[in-house]
Amino acid sequence: MDLSFTQEELAFQKEVRDWIAENYSEDMQRQNSLSKTNYLDKEGMIKWQRQLDDRGWFVVNWPDEYGGPGLTAAQRYILNMEMSAAGTPTTSPMGKSMVAPVIMAFGNDAQKAEHLPKIKRSEIWWCQGYSEPGSGSDLASLQMSAVRDGDEYVLNGSKIWTTHAQWADWIFCLVRTSKEGKPQEGISFLIFPMDLPGISVSPLPTLDGPMENQQEINQVYFEDVRVKISDALIGEENKGWTYAKYLLQIERGNAYAPGLKSMLAKTKKLASVEQSNGAPLIQAPDFQRKIANMEMKIEALNATELRIFSALSAGQGVGPESSMLKCAGSEVQQLITELSLEAVGGYAAPFVEDMFAVARAGANSDLPTPEYAATVSPRYFNYRKASIYAGSNEIQRNIMSKMVLGL
Repeated sequence: MDLSFTQEELAFQKEVRDWIAENYSEDMQRQNSLSKTNYLDKEGMIKWQRQLDDRGWFVVNWPDEYGGPGLTAAQRYILNMEMSAAGTPTTSPMGKSMVAPVIMAFGNDAQKAEHLPKIKRSEIWWCQGYSEPGSGSDLASLQMSAVRDGDEYVLNGSKIWTTHAQWADWIFCLVRTSKEGKPQEGISFLIFPMDLPGISVSPLPTLDGPMENQQEINQVYFEDVRVKISDALIGEENKGWTYAKYLLQIERGNAYAPGLKSMLAKTKKLASVEQSNGAPLIQAPDFQRKIANMEMKIEALNATELRIFSALSAGQGVGPESSMLKCAGSEVQQLITELSLEAVGGYAAPFVEDMFAVARAGANSDLPTPEYAATVSPRYFNYRKASIYAGSNEIQRNIMSKMVLGL
């Protein structure tokens, strides 16, 4: 496997860098630097996503027939690497990377025509209805029901940890349509609007505080919600578990290394500012050892990702490798936030409820901590969930032990 870039790929890298320099505005950079969750507010995210789509770089993994830009695997990697290095805003994966591939693979022609163009242009916002109270890692135990009544399903139950449900126009949802056979055999995959009668959203405040623009997770309740089966059902009834596994492979199989390099660079910058025994912390031997350990982990993960993506470009599928990437990537994310917390020390203690308000005010004179330190603790706590969502890392290790080792 040749890991060096060709001249054409280096030219593409320069093209990406030039585009970022021209389009990633100072205002957006400032707001992004103050985000506690790595998301902008909804308005900012949609603006950025449409800028990317205008350039053809939003739905880079989509096939050409659905509006994908036709980038090679190397170009996609370079684009991801340069966006991460520049610290550009996180885009919402719910539409473009999660429900869209399922619609492409298993939806009917009407569903594809209705939803894919709107996802591409960020005209509708999606959320994911998978986890329930009592059904997280054991997702097959979900109980939200969809009972047939003529040409409609009647939905009852709730979903939890639903990211940005307060913004969502549509939801893709796993529901129980049968109690016969194994639990996995009675699950269906539905899509439907969030403004239907009987749907309510309740915020779940986190340690970040109840910030309107940075609130991330919610619980969604469904009481006698009616959806038309022909519009809502993806694929076949009771085949939703198959579609969910397809989606989760995509969710878990993302590239982590470029983003991790950016995270570690920010941690180094923090450690260059903060002092330890009269010298910058970055010069302390113990801290240097920890940084070196992170660099080795990231480079090892980067090489693994390149090997996997090289296989993907040759037409091979992602199997248990997606679980491996998810485990390794999420755990290094957590370790880097721990280093950032160590770097700022006592400055991490003061709580600033709304950092976006600081950005709007344009000044930080009233902050009880340096601006660069105010988001360190919230990001540390936020990343505690990284080893739980998309299937907990314990479950991922079970998958790998079964599929790779045959245990």
